[in-house]
Amino acid sequence: MVLYEQNLNVVGCVGEKLEEREAGKTFDVCFEQLKAFVDVVPSWDNIVIAFEPMWAIGTGKVATPQQAQEVHAAIRDWMAKNVTPEVAKKVRIIYGGSLNGANYAELAKQEDIDGFLIGRASLKGAEFATVCNSVTAKKAVV
Repeated sequence: MVLYEQNLNVVGCVGEKLEEREAGKTFDVCFEQLKAFVDVVPSWDNIVIAFEPMWAIGTGKVATPQQAQEVHAAIRDWMAKNVTPEVAKKVRIIYGGSLNGANYAELAKQEDIDGFLIGRASLKGAEFATVCNSVTAKKAVV
């Protein structure tokens, strides 16, 4: 993997379409996407996994904190079973998808959400600063 050889950090995004969520296939879709990473990642040291539901990208819709936590916990469990328990504990799993200054605080409280992938909100300086300055030491902003 060229990015790994260049010592660059990589954010691998996984997420489902709205119809897949409504059909109860969120985990299946995300796990299938994760399988593609496992086959090519030589080391997880510089890898971050982002759960970014496609239905939430740029729509103003955001997963509830409970929905996001459920998927993050399932990803961590999948990593423990399919990579190693050590990698599952260490890998950062972040949330992206219509994150903004109004909804980040409840998401940040979730145990398995290690930080955020901020898109459009990063274009609004004050809002971006609010998120960045309020994230706990455990969390990360990418």
